[in-house]
Amino acid sequence: MKKIISILFVLISVVSSAQIFTPVEWEFSQKQLSDTEIELQFKANIDEGWHLYSQHIADDGPVPTEFTFITEGSYELIDNVIEGEPIEEFDPNFDMVLKYFGHEAIFTQKIKITSAEDFTLAGDVYFMVCDEAQCLPPEVAEFSFKIKGVDGGSVVAETENTTDKKEGKGMWGLFFIAFISGFAALLTPCVFPMIPMTVSFFTKQSKTKAKGIANAIIYGLSIIVIYVALGVGVSSVFGADALNNMATNVYFNIGFFLLLIVFAASFLGAFEIQLPASWTNKSVEAEGKGGLIGIFFMAFTLALVSFSCTGPIVGTLLVEAATGGYMGPIIGMLGFSLAIALPFALFAAFPGWLNSLPQSGGWLNSVKVTLGFLEIALAFKFLSNADLVMQTHWLERELFIAIWIMIFGLLTMYLLGFLKFAHDSDLKHISVGRLSVAILTGTLTLYMIPGLWGAPLKLISAFPPPLEYSESPYGVGYTLGGETSSHVEEQHLGPQGIMAFNDYDLGVAYAKETGLPIVIDFTGKACVNCRKMEQDVWSDPIIKDILKNKVVLISLYVDLKTKLPKDKQYETTLAGKSKKVRSIGDQWMVLQANTYGTNSQPYYVFLNHKEEMLVENANYQDYGTVELFKDWLNRGLKEFKK
Repeated sequence: MKKIISILFVLISVVSSAQIFTPVEWEFSQKQLSDTEIELQFKANIDEGWHLYSQHIADDGPVPTEFTFITEGSYELIDNVIEGEPIEEFDPNFDMVLKYFGHEAIFTQKIKITSAEDFTLAGDVYFMVCDEAQCLPPEVAEFSFKIKGVDGGSVVAETENTTDKKEGKGMWGLFFIAFISGFAALLTPCVFPMIPMTVSFFTKQSKTKAKGIANAIIYGLSIIVIYVALGVGVSSVFGADALNNMATNVYFNIGFFLLLIVFAASFLGAFEIQLPASWTNKSVEAEGKGGLIGIFFMAFTLALVSFSCTGPIVGTLLVEAATGGYMGPIIGMLGFSLAIALPFALFAAFPGWLNSLPQSGGWLNSVKVTLGFLEIALAFKFLSNADLVMQTHWLERELFIAIWIMIFGLLTMYLLGFLKFAHDSDLKHISVGRLSVAILTGTLTLYMIPGLWGAPLKLISAFPPPLEYSESPYGVGYTLGGETSSHVEEQHLGPQGIMAFNDYDLGVAYAKETGLPIVIDFTGKACVNCRKMEQDVWSDPIIKDILKNKVVLISLYVDLKTKLPKDKQYETTLAGKSKKVRSIGDQWMVLQANTYGTNSQPYYVFLNHKEEMLVENANYQDYGTVELFKDWLNRGLKEFKK
């Protein structure tokens, strides 16, 4: 009776949890642009809650959307595939800023016809989708367009001129960072002393208080116009495509690293970055014209005079904002300039507030130096990006963390008065504010030290290279030692130092040979929840011992792009649709979907030697804790021993 109840429980669990997800439907159309040019359109209709990723994703993120044109000859591609404006926001699962599409995504590719003969242009789209809880293995959607030759008449096609609506969540984050950066610039010795001087000028020179306030507001708006114009200029010069590619381009990242180091050296007092004096002189002369033009050039003079302080911050901000596409630099400069302009307008409206401002002094230079240290820390993030893309392993995780420990350790010593730079004044006492910042930076320094020995450092996980990109991915001092002698050659070192098979048949054969039960781990290289299970759950000593010594672990990666030999490629039906199995990942995905009725990862199956399920199958959503997964494994072992 107990055996029947157990079997029923397994069947109910499988039926309730199994599901084949198909959240994306593709539509392909074409549009005649001229006698020889055609625009191909690829439209993805995305189910609510799911994300389709941009073409421009860093290597350590999810799989980017990729278009492959198989047909050769008869046409030429004009530029690259252009995508609509993606949503850009920080994804806590991947610990990085990602670009993705919701609801629908439209991609276009222009082609030039070079043949008089009709032909079919074939290809495929390689893509990946995720929701808040899981990611599906990458899929391939095939497309084909019937194209008429140049002399074969006009091309008839219908298409919708629709574009993705950007929800703008990522832009709000960028605006906030820029706004904070503007306040940081406000507290530098080039800008801060200008507040009482400028406000006093407007209040004294204006006949009425209302006129003074109005002039100050115009002055603030002029500041905003000047900096936003700079953002528009950057976007116009580089273009949206170039800006989108900056995040993963090796040369851009190395260039940004060098640029930020120069900015940092300027803040630390090595030299001052100044614009030509003639620019400032001409702007001052233009102030004498009076009226709106005079006020505008007063704002322009402020921008020029304060460039030695604001320039590095603006430059850094533009570097960060550039990866937000065309609107990134514009939104960045809007937030930055608004933070600078607001105090001038507010203090003009309420002059009495000027009495509450702290006096100018050495503390302003301390702000510059602090920003210089932060510039250096950020610079190494860009150098790390370049190293990750090139896979040179010159700046691995341990070295990156060591550099950051030194940077923030020295910053803490500076704030406490143990270090002094050329332009610093004597520090007679430490203010409460300075001590508070020193406590924060000192705490961060101590927090990072265990990272040298493999600690995950979740608070700064978006900055250093991932755990696997290090000198000791499994912790300092970890070695396989004599363990290798007890494992067959087909096994591979997996997460937490657990040996696993990456081939189903080999793993099952070895389990039968050793008399151990089988645990199938359907996983993916770009599966975030898989990594969470491996780091947070598999690290438990009892669970690690079971997976290491009491079962045969078979980890099947459903997103491997390694091609199968031609004689092993085949076509099957998946969720009522034809599916071509061309890669190793396709093979394991079809095995999971057709055998267990789901295509989400991670997905765990406990089998006996007859390849029968012993307990219900497990996933991240329902078994993503140490206690639940441990109980699942123990119940599987108990059933196997019966």
